[in-house]
Amino acid sequence: MTTRSVPMRTLLLRLTGCLLLGVVAGAVGTVAHRMTLADVIPIGVVLALALTGTTAVLTRAWAGGGGLLATAVGWVVIVQLMALEGPGGDVIIAGGAAGGAVGYVWSYGGLVVLGIAAFAPRRWFSDVAPAAPAAPVGPDEDEPAGTRGLDADTRTSADP
Repeated sequence: MTTRSVPMRTLLLRLTGCLLLGVVAGAVGTVAHRMTLADVIPIGVVLALALTGTTAVLTRAWAGGGGLLATAVGWVVIVQLMALEGPGGDVIIAGGAAGGAVGYVWSYGGLVVLGIAAFAPRRWFSDVAPAAPAAPVGPDEDEPAGTRGLDADTRTSADP
């Protein structure tokens, strides 16, 4: 999608929507990233990263690179704010020995997912259909050599 053909008001609304989507995805992912299945499998971080990837692809397809940048800004700001220590000393994204690697996987893995969406080929997000392949240049199997493109009326009697 090119942003040049979009009116300024629509572009600003899209970018604001992308920023809000980034904030929501970051907040939901931050809260959910510590969820485990049977206290062993960290399913929350997988779902949170999938949510981040889905949001990144959606916003890049909807508003282009600027939309993805707005999403990334919203995501980074809310994740970093929620990583700070709260008034009671609690943290949502625990790192080191307290939270294991899950907090780091969420924080840095989300950035990697956003980066992958940013560097994915533009044609993956385009609404334009790819061009049809060119017609073959060689003779058809049904036509004898030397008669390609000739109608039955223009062939001489010497032609098979």
